[in-house]
Parts: sequence; structure tokens; C-alpha cells
Amino acid sequence: MARPKTQDTAAATHAAPAAAAPNAAADAFAKIEPELAALTPEELAPLPEDLQGVVAAALASAPRIHGFRDAIVAELPNHPIDKLDKLESYAHAARYAHLVHMYSDTSPEQAKALIDEATKLRDGLLIGAEALAHRNLLDADAVAHIRKGHGNADLAGDLVALATLFKEGWGKVASKTAVEKQEIDRAAELGPAVLVANAAKKHAGKSVDTDAQRARAYTLLLQAHESCRQALTYLRWKEGDADTIAPSLTKKRPGRKPGSKKEEAGAEETPAAS
Repeated sequence: MARPKTQDTAAATHAAPAAAAPNAAADAFAKIEPELAALTPEELAPLPEDLQGVVAAALASAPRIHGFRDAIVAELPNHPIDKLDKLESYAHAARYAHLVHMYSDTSPEQAKALIDEATKLRDGLLIGAEALAHRNLLDADAVAHIRKGHGNADLAGDLVALATLFKEGWGKVASKTAVEKQEIDRAAELGPAVLVANAAKKHAGKSVDTDAQRARAYTLLLQAHESCRQALTYLRWKEGDADTIAPSLTKKRPGRKPGSKKEEAGAEETPAAS
């Protein structure tokens, strides 16, 4: 199969939020495509080194930001509240654009091999999951829902769901199943790859600048998140906690030079802010 491009390998190690399942990410991207196309080259923000990490940070802050929606509407009636309402969609779309870029060099032969491998893996994991569910060691309803999946359309989501199910219950089932940990990890990797391989078949012959797609999706996410931060800065001026509720997506956290004993001592004396 086509592997993630070198510069993105580290980003791929970030755990994706449960809400950002592959199919949800693809749907979100499709919904905002007109907005992506409307952006001018001058509007595009520079891509971060770790787009996957930025997406995870945005999704983590989204529920906190939504908690202030009513206050924003009441106190800032002219604020573009649609930016807040679509924040998670923008994040999922950026994740999908990132996946497309990572696997954009997948050939038709590789795509077929990928889907064949994924289908066999799904079937094997599902058999194992059903056996464990029968013994009340895994959620039977969740397993039954995965079983309802049909063909390649649901293959990506099924693999991610199975990987998540096994990972969450691994402590209980590890010694009671023939499923191996490496199979679970492979399912988590294959899910997004299969999604992109299926999308590539639908757009065969079309030339797509995947890096530009990523930049556009990231720009919309950044614009929406910054809009939310502006509103929170006004609302929480006295409390001064806007950065805690919605940390900047572009500001890097200050690091410590390796081996600095002075800084290590200072860290022990002054606990880091949570």
C-alpha cells in the first residue's frame, strides 16, 4: 500500500478523536467544498508542521467553546456564529484533506491490494469480536452495528470501529482471543487509507493538488477557530481564561533545552499550569 509521505509520518501517530471517523471526515469535506473553492491564494494560511495535531487540538477545544455559544449570541449579536457552529466540520474536513495528501500516490493496483487486505482483516476481527461479545466481553450492540456494514462503502468506518472497540477492551480480552494487537493497529491504519483509496477511484483521471486542498481546509479551520477565540477574549476578559478554553492553533508551546539542570530545578519548584 502507499505509505504516508515522509513529512507526515509523525503526524499520523496522533490518535484521532472518536468523532472524526473516516466517513464523517469525508462527509464534512464534501459539505464545505464550495467554501474551499471560494478562498483566494492570498487568503491561504501557511500549513503547520503537524496538521493532524492541530485538528486534534481544535476538536478538543470545540466542546468547551460550544459551552459559550448562548453567551456569544446574547452579548455579541453581530458575531459570525456560523463559524462556531461549523468548527467541528472544518476540523473533520481538514483531517480528510490531510489523509488524501498522505495517500495520494496510491496506484490502482495498490488500492485493490489495500481493499483486499482490509476486507480480510475486517472479517477476521469481526469474527473475533462476535465471539467476545457472546461472552459479554465486548459491547454486543456495537459489534452488531459493525456487522451491518456493506461493502467498500462502510469498510473504512468498520475497521476504525473495530480497532477502537478492541483497544478499549484490550485489558479484558487480550488473553481470551486469537486476535493479535498488531492486527488491531493495522485496522486503525487501514481504515483511513481505504477511505482515500475509494475516493481516488471515483476521481480517477482528475489531477488534484492535495497540498493546496490541505491549505484551504486548514485555512477555514483556522479562521473559524480564531473567530471563536476573538469572541471568548471579549466574554472572558475579566477571567482571562480564553486561551485555556480555546488555545491558539498556531502558537508553539515553549520547550526546554535538553539537559538544563537549572530549568529542571525550576520546574520542580514551580508546578506547570494545567
